Amino acid sequence: MEKVIELSHKEFLKIDKDYGRAAKVADLIYVNDKEPGINRLKKGKGFVYAYDNKPLKEKAEIERIRKLAIPPAWTNVWICASENGHIQATGFDLRGRKQYRYHAMWNTLRNETKFHRLYEFGKVLPSVRLKLEEDLAKKELTEEKVVATVVSLMERTYIRIGNEDYEKMYGSYGLTTLKDNHVKIEGDKILFSFKGKKGVDQKITLKNKRLARMVKHCRDIPGKELFQYYDAEGNRKPVDSGMVNRYIKDASGGDFTAKDFRTWAGTLNIIRAFKSIGEAESETDSKKKIVAALDEVSKQLGNTRAVCKKYYVHPGIIKLYEEKNLLKYLSELDKIEQPDDLAGLTSEERVLMKILKQLV
Repeated sequence: MEKVIELSHKEFLKIDKDYGRAAKVADLIYVNDKEPGINRLKKGKGFVYAYDNKPLKEKAEIERIRKLAIPPAWTNVWICASENGHIQATGFDLRGRKQYRYHAMWNTLRNETKFHRLYEFGKVLPSVRLKLEEDLAKKELTEEKVVATVVSLMERTYIRIGNEDYEKMYGSYGLTTLKDNHVKIEGDKILFSFKGKKGVDQKITLKNKRLARMVKHCRDIPGKELFQYYDAEGNRKPVDSGMVNRYIKDASGGDFTAKDFRTWAGTLNIIRAFKSIGEAESETDSKKKIVAALDEVSKQLGNTRAVCKKYYVHPGIIKLYEEKNLLKYLSELDKIEQPDDLAGLTSEERVLMKILKQLV
């Protein structure tokens, strides 16, 4: 059973930028992989583990390591000697990028923290969108332009960012790992068809003339990877999830990632669902309508209802609905004009910001 972490909004924002403090809150030890740790060594078709050059024999420790599900392809693997380290393992993937496995309690804390910074994300979203517009307008197929295309698609389609580990271990794809044969262009329509997380077939259509043209340009680049660009020397380079997250951080000026876009989308979609469903007539009706709203978010994001509720929908929105305090905000939607510029927040997003400001 997960520990319940009860902190004020200000305290959550403080630990968002102070990892040492965050580790203490989660009853964990703040560690790094420069400290002595457990090594993973190849033996036959599997692995053995050693600490201080001595084979690891404790069954409980080996089982802890097994549960971390460290990909076989990782090299230079470091495993925390303590079961309470906030980082449990690090390693390098096939492209030489450093990857991490965190303690479950750390992930729980970070998940809770992201809801408390959703208001801050909303404040910088217009700046991110302005940067996207600038980069999409560039003539050359640079890294910035292609990554901006990926972020723009992610914001509109809710397709996961993806990573090579999931592709190699499970044969599932996200935006950065899509291949040319996963997409069709029909005029101003983009049709995505691929196997997503947990083997779920994804069929998504987006109508957007500019992005359809951009995706076609990317697909026309030789090679099976869909999203590639040309570097300064004219070499083809594929886009990866690290590039996307760095772009978001640079454009926002904050420590935001693709997951924040997904949380924003999940929370925005449940507001739309509640507006459509209307107010509940009783406690029983409220429970049914919350399930129906979460099912709508699930349909949009491609996650299960439980995953949407836990990771992508701000819990404060559901609480407001239960208390019959949400629809007074949603009634304002028809009165708010849409912004003239492409970078600004929509009327729904501005209502969401008003709600989030009250929740903090």
